[in-house]
Amino acid sequence: MATKVFVPRLGEGVDEVTVTKWLKQEGDSIKELEPLLEVNTDKVDTEIPAPASGVVLKIIAQEGQVGKVGELLAIIGVAGETVDSVQSSVSNVEKVKAVSSQPSAQPAIFNLQPATLNLKPSTDLGFISPVVAKIAAEHGINLSQVQGTGLNGRITKNDVLSYVESGKSKVEGQRSQVATLQPTNMQLGTLVKHTVMRKSIAQHMVESKHTSPHVLTVMEADMSKVAKHRSAHKAQFERDGVNLTFTAYFMSAIVAGLKAYPMTNSSWSDEGIIIHKNVNLGMAVSLGEDGLIVPVIKNAEDLSLLAMARAVNDLANRARTKKLQPDDVKGGTFTLTNHGTSGSLMAFPVINQPQAGILGIGAMQKRVVVIDDAIAIRPMVYMSFVFDHRILDGASADWFLAKVKETLENWS
Repeated sequence: MATKVFVPRLGEGVDEVTVTKWLKQEGDSIKELEPLLEVNTDKVDTEIPAPASGVVLKIIAQEGQVGKVGELLAIIGVAGETVDSVQSSVSNVEKVKAVSSQPSAQPAIFNLQPATLNLKPSTDLGFISPVVAKIAAEHGINLSQVQGTGLNGRITKNDVLSYVESGKSKVEGQRSQVATLQPTNMQLGTLVKHTVMRKSIAQHMVESKHTSPHVLTVMEADMSKVAKHRSAHKAQFERDGVNLTFTAYFMSAIVAGLKAYPMTNSSWSDEGIIIHKNVNLGMAVSLGEDGLIVPVIKNAEDLSLLAMARAVNDLANRARTKKLQPDDVKGGTFTLTNHGTSGSLMAFPVINQPQAGILGIGAMQKRVVVIDDAIAIRPMVYMSFVFDHRILDGASADWFLAKVKETLENWS
């Protein structure tokens, strides 16, 4: 008997998902609870397991399409069963609507320069499945460089993944990911296709700049006592299975600042300012070229340094391995972005709506400072606080930032 696969509810307030990758194709066998496809919502990629064992008879929602909760994604049946035999029981096959008018199952064809990239003619590659084409596009792989091990030399999914793991795609891929455009009456240019995450980031950032009047204030913090405390306790934390990073100290200092000045832990509404009861700290995590995501540590006001460090480790690891759930990125009341990890000294972050502010931490550097009229060398960081000027004024923003600075400089 055929089993219908529907869009599940992945979290509170999650009403639709975007199909990003089918892990099985029509005709493939699959076991119950084996991953069937990946979907994206709020920049979080989630695997959807098969509700039953069998064969994938029909894929309804193609990659790149949006499906609402309860709409049909696919049909799983038994080997030899036809879709026609179960079609009468499937009344909502056409519910899922496409984002694009062009089927994403067809790989994009780019006008690349064969002489430069040493491409073989496309006919030499043989049949390229949609999954192989999608993986190749995501990693910028020139498929003519991949040795196929399938039937008649066909390039399989495992061939492409092995090629990615070998690291060979880093140079060739960057070039093959770029399409050479030659439209009439236009200069030559390059096009890199937007990912679902990049589109989401772009929309969120533009909306934020149009929503809040952004103002920046900057202070410098001496990290000597934090560094000393970390050195003294790092081994102890490791015995508890926790990597004690500076991020945990910054998060804890932010909690102290938000407790002292609750207006900073708030959101704007037309009726008034909503001061949040709990401190839910967002932590921007870079995913490399894929963009960034902001998982949230809930009820951070209740956490010790050890618990904070453990939460930081957990969310960062799950973000980078694509194991976050939609609820993990919801409900934030304030955000930290540690842009210093990539060498940046100072930045002007964009507020994560509907929060009142975001704190950026620059790279820690030993600098010459004057302490009690004496020259000293200290590990220093710039802290860039961007706030919503509808909620906070310069003085109140500086009070909050000064409290963060005081907490870090007097750590014990």
